[in-house]
Formats: sequence, C-alpha cells, structure tokens
Amino acid sequence: MASISPEACAGALLDCCLEGRPWRENDLEPLLSGEHGHLLFSVVAEGLADRFEPRLCNSYAALFSEVIARKIDGVHAHHLFERYQRVRKPREFEGDPSRIRNVFVLSRVTLGADIAVTSVLLDAARRKFPEARVWLVGSLKSWELFSSSSIGHIPITYRRGGSLESRFGVFEQLREALCQPSSIILDPDSRLTQLGLLPVCPEEDYFFFESRAYGGESGETVGLLARRWACHTFGLDDCEAFLRLSPASGAAADITVSLGVGENPAKRIADPFEPQLLRYLGTRGEVLVDKGAGGEEAERVARAIETSGARIRCWEGSFAGFASHIAQSRLYVGYDSAGGHAAAAAGVPLVSIFAGFASHRMFERWRPTGKAKSIVLRVDNPDPSEVWEKTRAALEQLL
Repeated sequence: MASISPEACAGALLDCCLEGRPWRENDLEPLLSGEHGHLLFSVVAEGLADRFEPRLCNSYAALFSEVIARKIDGVHAHHLFERYQRVRKPREFEGDPSRIRNVFVLSRVTLGADIAVTSVLLDAARRKFPEARVWLVGSLKSWELFSSSSIGHIPITYRRGGSLESRFGVFEQLREALCQPSSIILDPDSRLTQLGLLPVCPEEDYFFFESRAYGGESGETVGLLARRWACHTFGLDDCEAFLRLSPASGAAADITVSLGVGENPAKRIADPFEPQLLRYLGTRGEVLVDKGAGGEEAERVARAIETSGARIRCWEGSFAGFASHIAQSRLYVGYDSAGGHAAAAAGVPLVSIFAGFASHRMFERWRPTGKAKSIVLRVDNPDPSEVWEKTRAALEQLL
C-alpha cells in the first residue's frame, strides 16, 4: 500500500472533525514530528477556526488536547478537555476591582486580530481596573500598536511557522509570567494558549473569550462580539478597539495602501488589478504603499508601482509606523489584512477587498468596521476585471 502524504493526513483529520467522526491514529501520528507539525495548524486548526462554527470548538479541543498531552510532559488530554469545558462558559467578574494589581491580556499573535479584538479587551481592562497595571502579553510588534499608552509589555515570542515544540514551548514562560498574586488573565482566544487549552493560571483568575463560538450563528463582527463579551464579563458598555501609536515619520499621505495578504495568496486579486488600483489612486492624491516585511510582497508591490506608471511613495518599516500613516490619511485601501483594522480603529474611511475566506461567517466576523465609512467588497469571483469595477465604484463614493 502506498504511503499517505502528511498533507493528506492533515486533510483527513480536518474532514473527520468537520463531519463529527473519530479521527484515526494513523492520520495524527505523521504530524507529530517536527517536520510536519505545522500542518496541524495551517490545515486543521485554521480549517476549524476559520469556519466560526460553535460545534467545531469541541472537535478542536478534543484533538488538540491529545496533541498537547503528547508534547508536554505531565499534561493529560482529558484534564485539558474537561478544563476547557469549564472555562469556555462566560462568567461575570465578581471580585473587588481595587484588589487586582495586574491584568494580563494575551495577544492574538496576528496584528489585525490584536487591533480588532485584543485592543477591546485592553480597553475593558483599563476601564474596569483603573488601579491595576494592564499588560499586553505577546510580541513587540503587537505592543508597538499601543506603546504610547500606559499599557505594559511582557514579551512572549510565538512562531506561527515553528515546530510543535516551539509553539508549546511558551507554556512554561506564560505560567511563570502570569501566575502572580492578585492578578487576572484575559484570553481573547489566543494562539499563545492554543485557543484556551493551556492552563496558564488558576481557573478562577482566567477569563476566556471563545471568539469562534461566541455570537453563535449571527453575522456580527468579532470586534462587536468582543465588546459584548466585555460588557457581560465586566459590566462595561463603552469598550472599543483603539490604537496608541508613536507619531509617524515622514510626510503624511492622502491615501494609504496595503497589498499584503498575510501568507494567504487566495486573498490576492491577480494582475492587472494591483497596477490598475495604484494608477487610479495616483490620480487622486499622494499615495503611500506599505512594502510589508520584504520578500515576495515587496517585490510584488515594486512591480505593481512600476507597471502603474504612477508616482507613489513606499513605506519600509514597522507595521506600527505604517499604521501611524494610516491614521493620518483620508482613505485606506487594501486586501483583508491588519491595515483595514487599523483604519477602522483610527476612524479612517476604508475600502477592503475581501477574498479568500473559508466560509461566509469568516467574512462576516473579520470584515473591518469603524466609526468612519467602511466599504467591504466581498469577492466570491476573483476575476480581476470584475473586482476592479466594483473597487472603482467604491472608491468613487469615498474620494
């Protein structure tokens, strides 16, 4: 019998979870090695989470409790699963806020999610516990989005493309940093805890926003659901997504643009869409385009600018620096990415070209919405000419 590829094993595991069937040991075992462990996340975990179906949370918890137990000594799968069933139930904070010294808010790891979701919980923490120190637990890139506020930083590095050992290696770091007296932890469905599975502190100090199930079958955005969760948990009704950025360096631009796709090529619209977009925007004002972290994205941006023939400036620096420029611009345009959530939080009008989503509910949950006008173009057919006509019509409404 021919051997089954690790990719096929990951696909089989996902199918079992989606269909509610028991998964097979033969499909899991090949993915527990360092070489193929990333498929458990890119195929299985993301395949389940991106559907935002409440029933799939149990499927995820059952499978990944087993994976974690096999990789961390002294951890038992059934204990993780049973604990998860307890902490996933929303509950109200009933203590004395003045007795809380520290509030640790875990990063969602990706920058867009930290703006749309994590910042709502940071805002709730500041409002509910004004005498406590509020900390963001995560990367420097995430903390830079709020560095001009009083929020502290506990650096934890999580490598999304790393091995199982490196991903789970943050467990001890988290326990050491977060198990502090008179402290609570707010977890916005963070990858740091593997979506709530890792027991990083006593249960009574842990408040978990299960974003994949909260809101049920509704079409509300995940940011709005985070606000509702904060209202229920802490009795607050005015929490919102926010940014606290250092001043932008360089001249401000009228229009800011990001063509980043977050390692998901399905989000991109094929040529000639990007040159057409930049050519049009170049006739409507000063344009600043983010070149991203380099590599393929930077090369693609350079090609699009050259092909467009427009005079366009490029941003080469941190995302927080680019977000400062977004906040000063009069319009933001881009694919579904962190830039759209930054614009929404900053109250900047935006056009978001939203393609490559795994489900209708993923589109509903992650579309950026803010106080300024947001036009989110759902792309079911990624034909460049069709998408361009819709994008141009949207731009004409805002420019």
